[in-house]
Amino acid sequence: MTDNIIKLTAAQIAEKIASGELTAVAVTEAHLARIEAVDEKVHAFLHVDREGALAQARAVDEKRARGEKLGPLAGVPLALKDIFTTEGVPTTVGSKILEGWIPPYDATLTKRLKAADVVILGKTNMDEFAMGSSTENSAYGPTGNPWDLTKIPGGSGGGSSAALASYEAPLAIGTDTGGSIRQPAAVTGTVGVKPTYGAVSRFGMVAFSSSLDQGGPCARTVLDAALLHEVIAGHDPMDSTSVDAPVPPVVEAARNGGVAGMRVGVVKQFRGEGYQAGVIQRFDESVELLKELGAEIVELDCPSFDLALSAYYLIAPSECSSNLARFDGLRYGLRTGDDGSHSAEEVTSLTREAGFGPEVKRRIMLGTYALSSGYYDAYYGSAQKVRTLITRDFEKAFEQVDVIVSPTTPTTAFAIGERADDPMAMYLADLCTIPTNLAGNAAMSLPCGLAPEDNLPVGLQIIAPAMRDDRLYKVGAAVEAAFVEKWGHPLLEEAPSL
Repeated sequence: MTDNIIKLTAAQIAEKIASGELTAVAVTEAHLARIEAVDEKVHAFLHVDREGALAQARAVDEKRARGEKLGPLAGVPLALKDIFTTEGVPTTVGSKILEGWIPPYDATLTKRLKAADVVILGKTNMDEFAMGSSTENSAYGPTGNPWDLTKIPGGSGGGSSAALASYEAPLAIGTDTGGSIRQPAAVTGTVGVKPTYGAVSRFGMVAFSSSLDQGGPCARTVLDAALLHEVIAGHDPMDSTSVDAPVPPVVEAARNGGVAGMRVGVVKQFRGEGYQAGVIQRFDESVELLKELGAEIVELDCPSFDLALSAYYLIAPSECSSNLARFDGLRYGLRTGDDGSHSAEEVTSLTREAGFGPEVKRRIMLGTYALSSGYYDAYYGSAQKVRTLITRDFEKAFEQVDVIVSPTTPTTAFAIGERADDPMAMYLADLCTIPTNLAGNAAMSLPCGLAPEDNLPVGLQIIAPAMRDDRLYKVGAAVEAAFVEKWGHPLLEEAPSL
């Protein structure tokens, strides 16, 4: 019975709970049992809130018993990235500096999940402060990829993607600063969406790079991602960057997928040296599939995209060096050296030395240097000018096409430890995803097959203009349906059993 439940989609679970065929408690217990059975190997979760999850599930069953109308995801379990504050539940951001910190309030996204009666199973592992592409930078150890536990599950949201791929949860939440939802989705064979910047509230989301960070939905199907997107999106007066506009009709688009008559762009800068042959093969097959489904393919030239990686790794560290200044050992979290023999400044220094990991320190130092007197214009200022050029390239592209497609990542999942001592090789994992964050557009990654050389998942990225997130779901649903029809089953069912 447990195996039957955990293989259901979120939409199927919600339907069965609403009809009384399943109880929310039974569904939650099935997923908690799965976590207990496999998470010691996967390490997707940093904290499992067993009692809290069962209490939420019981409340859903009581609502149904009273005849109250249930929402479209009522009773569906979810894995929450450990970057969103959750009242009464530890929130560490994968860092020692917040080890054991229990927030006194919920993030807006957390509140919306609870209001929709989504059952939060616990908090998932991540690269410290969302800085990384492999979840190896977590202070609490790496997460394994369920397809091959010796491989990375992507980053920074590898815990969320691994929870989906190992059937520990049917839904998850991630955040995407330079690809941290889409890249993990690609390498685990799941679906991940970076909504338009400002479409999902950042209030209560621990900040890394404020002009780039964006929370979003992760799932195993396009429809499930759309249902979750609709729950978490919308204007929030608590977030000054929140977009005050209606949420695009993402669920309707996911239920009515199609690309006939659409113009789909292929950017020449998103292929070439450094791209794995199997990734390019699966991408080219996806483009042919889009043609078969009735799309017109348009070749695009976006020259500024070649500068995106360099611009990102000046802008993001600069903003991180400012945001992480709040972790001073005086207000919350870890405090080291407060024995009466050190000044406040020394306590702050000792706390940061003990609490921050190597990648976080690297980015703080890069950012502080880029913002320093005499270097601001040469580095940070220049990077922002490149950002403007990238945005203009997107604007010109979207005058010619409805969406853009590309590989999500240049390669499939690499081995844990393979790039740990080579930051540049690690940063290249985000080559295709970073331009979208710099421009603030919407983007999705969904599975497009397995690379023939290693039998690991490949992701197809779809990019849409800002506030046209529904186009992602319309195209994504069509591609997903075509894959299922062609191979007879969802790709994820090929994942090795744990």
